[in-house]
Amino acid sequence: MKTFGAIIAISLTAGSANGADFSFAGGFNNDNEVQEFNFTVAEAVADVTLRTWSYAGGTNAQGTVIERGGFDPVVSLFNGSTGALIGHNDDGHLILDPVNGFGFDSFLMSNLSAGSYTATVTQYSNFSVGALADGFDGSGRTNFGNRDSHWALDVLNVESASLGASYISSPIPEPETYALLLAGLGLIGFMTRFRRE
Repeated sequence: MKTFGAIIAISLTAGSANGADFSFAGGFNNDNEVQEFNFTVAEAVADVTLRTWSYAGGTNAQGTVIERGGFDPVVSLFNGSTGALIGHNDDGHLILDPVNGFGFDSFLMSNLSAGSYTATVTQYSNFSVGALADGFDGSGRTNFGNRDSHWALDVLNVESASLGASYISSPIPEPETYALLLAGLGLIGFMTRFRRE
């Protein structure tokens, strides 16, 4: 019986040394804005969670009620030392907007080892190109998809977390079809001239 009691006591006290939850809220001024969050993990944990409350609203980890009606958020996770992309999530489908029934808030759970990390919140479809230093695609949207510009993020089960930089991403330009066509025609003309000589 003593062994059974010891096992129960250990199981109730065992767990992550991290365990702290942090909630952030704010608003964007631009459709291509990126908001960074920096956090640390003290030791390997099974479930560091990043969760947004922007679209459907709800009650965040600190007990604050977040109103529905914000934009469709994307959450991305990066290694804080190298800037390498670890993962991202667009639509977590956990909580549905009570008015339109869509579940566009993000939910990303990752098994992270000790270290520093950076998370970002952007508007759909402003996805990370790769590493944090590589930038973002740009949303291609205007007026926050006819929703308001507020966001809210919970960073769960970490040692510490803080609000990081906020900046506007410059969309990476895609080559225009006509520019490619002109370059191809120029190359054909050059090759034709080269063969004549």
